[in-house]
Amino acid sequence: MPAPHLQISPSILASDFANLERELDRIADADWAHVDVMDNHFVPNLTLGLPVVEALVKVSPVPIDTHLMIADPDRWAPGYAEAGASSVTFHIEAASDPVAIARAIRAEGARAAFALKPDTPFEPYEELLAEVDMVLVMTVEPGFGGQSFMADQMPKVRAVRDAVRRRGGEVWVQVDGGVAADTIGECAEAGADVFVAGSAVYGAEDISGRIAELRDLAARHACG
Repeated sequence: MPAPHLQISPSILASDFANLERELDRIADADWAHVDVMDNHFVPNLTLGLPVVEALVKVSPVPIDTHLMIADPDRWAPGYAEAGASSVTFHIEAASDPVAIARAIRAEGARAAFALKPDTPFEPYEELLAEVDMVLVMTVEPGFGGQSFMADQMPKVRAVRDAVRRRGGEVWVQVDGGVAADTIGECAEAGADVFVAGSAVYGAEDISGRIAELRDLAARHACG
């Protein structure tokens, strides 16, 4: 497992879907491969599902970080852990019993996380920190790649980081959406330590160099 500090998780949503094994090999220097699962119900887009994730696990040089933008994660989320994903994130807005989901994911040996849409406050869910390994703060509206970074989500990132500090433990804080060279420092300063970047990575001519650059920029601004 990667060290729990300043990790880069490139999103394959920005990659060439016709050559996913090759695209995973291109991010071998990253900490994770971020895989967005969308069902055209919870979000207005359709990407890939469980069989594809299961196949990606077999060929990825880095652990698979799944972000489930789906309805009924109570039913489906544990299956992604069972399929071999190393981290499974479900949206709190779609969950009926988030504690049960997180425990089922962890029972399969994966890290469990919940995600918050931009309009969803963190405070009502602070008690869930005891049940998860990571909180994902969305810095765009979920559903599509290539959106503009929402800087107004940084207070939420700070709130999550402050709660983690108060409670102890090693819960990671992930940001996803518009993360690039000009925004990653702001995220790190607010308390994020896992950074999802799609086009910022896959749009680079030197992908390994871009991953190193993002990690370095985050380190310069990390809140400690």
